Amino acid sequence: MAIIDILLPKMGESVAEATITKLLVEAGARVEVDESIVEIATDKVDSEVPAPEDGSLVEWCVSEGDVVQVGSVIARFNTGGETEGSVSTAETSETTQDDVEQTETSDSTLKPTPEIVAAAMAPLDDAPARKGPSGRFYSPLVRSIAQKEGIGMAELEQVQGTGSEGRVTKKDILSYVSQRGGGVPPAPIAAPMPTPVPTPAMPVSSKKEASAPKVSASLDGAHDIVEMDRMRKMIADHMVRSVQTSPHVTSFVEADVTNLVLWRNANKKAFQEKTGEKLTFTPLIAEAIVRAIQDFPGVNASVDGDKILMHKAIHLGMAAALPSGNLIVPVIRHADQYNLQGLARQVNDLADRARTGKLSPDDVAGGTYTMSNVGTFGNVMGTPIINQPQVGILALGAIRKRPAVLEMEHGDVIAVRHMMFLSHSYDHRVVDGMLGGSFVRRVADYLEGFDLNRPIES
Repeated sequence: MAIIDILLPKMGESVAEATITKLLVEAGARVEVDESIVEIATDKVDSEVPAPEDGSLVEWCVSEGDVVQVGSVIARFNTGGETEGSVSTAETSETTQDDVEQTETSDSTLKPTPEIVAAAMAPLDDAPARKGPSGRFYSPLVRSIAQKEGIGMAELEQVQGTGSEGRVTKKDILSYVSQRGGGVPPAPIAAPMPTPVPTPAMPVSSKKEASAPKVSASLDGAHDIVEMDRMRKMIADHMVRSVQTSPHVTSFVEADVTNLVLWRNANKKAFQEKTGEKLTFTPLIAEAIVRAIQDFPGVNASVDGDKILMHKAIHLGMAAALPSGNLIVPVIRHADQYNLQGLARQVNDLADRARTGKLSPDDVAGGTYTMSNVGTFGNVMGTPIINQPQVGILALGAIRKRPAVLEMEHGDVIAVRHMMFLSHSYDHRVVDGMLGGSFVRRVADYLEGFDLNRPIES
């Protein structure tokens, strides 16, 4: 057999370390290639490290809660090869988002015992196959539980999986088993989402931060206490740091986007047939934002101490709410180099991978300006918080039909128009009212001047 070292893989250009959040298998347990063995978390996304080959985990070199540098040894792994006692290095080249079953781990399980190794290497006789007819992967633990409960492959294929690509997790199979006896169909379990957060904030001043007021334990009335998950804690810290770092100012502009709405409604079907991409309002508005940034590059900047970094590339972040209620900001890199079709493809791809937890650390890093669509929730406007270390963020309100005054050649008329508010929050250390207000006005001008005769290919 060959013993190899599993290293903490590189998870993006800007990621140097990660926190070990969950050891998914016990020392001595048998695993299959690509089966996740440990959950790790960075300041941007959560990921899982898979087994490099079929074999068994000899020992853990880390514990839950450890902060580990990229390239460090996290575990020793027995590949089951012919060279006994040989030691080599196997760095996992990429992380996966495959949802796995979680097993309880304690200090006593970090060292394998002969009994654990024997049990882990025992074959799963009469257990369902590793892959079902649908092609879905089943881990050894799920197959073992299915075997114990007398669940055949045909029945196992009907279990709804909440893992990546519909995989069945330990929670899924146990939930199914608990409800199987009562004849109640299993209820879907919310899949755990990744916990990325936006780019870390710029350092704040050394001034002592005010502590949050304590809530009295003797509050009247019933209430629930909900512990913040890791992502919510990091979002909270990021937002507080942003407000402490930047003096926020917000400018508002109302835009008549009737031409844009009419063109999109008339061409969305043909656009999808021709390009294979759904046409939402997001790439259309992103295009206007990029053009306005090119006109006013001062908003495409960040602050480093008393220096202003003027970014030549436009990396446009698009804040998105996850099904869990948390927030993530994937980035369209070099957004100025895409036409409308390219922007639509980028928007759809990032949004889909955000919902399914498949974003990589690089997907949420390096943004230079951010847009946030508060209109998704029916809000007409908002005052967004700057995504540090950027200096501006634009909130897009809901598009609503309402009467508006139009100046015509022979007098003013009242007509029903599609209207939208744009809210631009900017860092007043760097962006003054003239620049911040002119920029958002220019975005509105591009939206209002949308060409109804524009070809789809442009």
